[in-house]
Amino acid sequence: MEAGNKDYGMDAGIEAGKQKQEVRKEPIKSYRDLRVFQITYTASIEILTKILPKLPKEEKFDLVDQLRRSCKAVPRLIAEGYAKKHQYKGFHKYLDDAMAEVNETAVGLSQCRDAYPAYVDPGLCNRLLEVYELAGRQLYRLREVWRDFRSRK
Repeated sequence: MEAGNKDYGMDAGIEAGKQKQEVRKEPIKSYRDLRVFQITYTASIEILTKILPKLPKEEKFDLVDQLRRSCKAVPRLIAEGYAKKHQYKGFHKYLDDAMAEVNETAVGLSQCRDAYPAYVDPGLCNRLLEVYELAGRQLYRLREVWRDFRSRK
């Protein structure tokens, strides 16, 4: 595992969405400290290793290619945007782009689940869809409250 060699635990991310999330007590020192980065990084690895290799060859240049790019883009945009956290509008742009990629990834996962249930595990697709739904909410919330985080130094 990359991302600091941590196992961020996708199931923990899903559970976090079902429970009231605790207020973070430790400062955010890196993009790796952002829970939304952690869950989308782990989910992207799941997609790359457990979904895409199982899709039919005729999808190699369409669904596989698109889903590969969109799932990789989400944690990358979060990390890149975090580098511009001092620029309020700059960081927002990256979070907006990450939200768009979250939506694109969710549509791709839904297409995998619905069009190719004989190739991919529909249960895994559903769990990943829950992660991306949570990620969309977290990105939206992060975008809304970032001004407060910046002032808490």
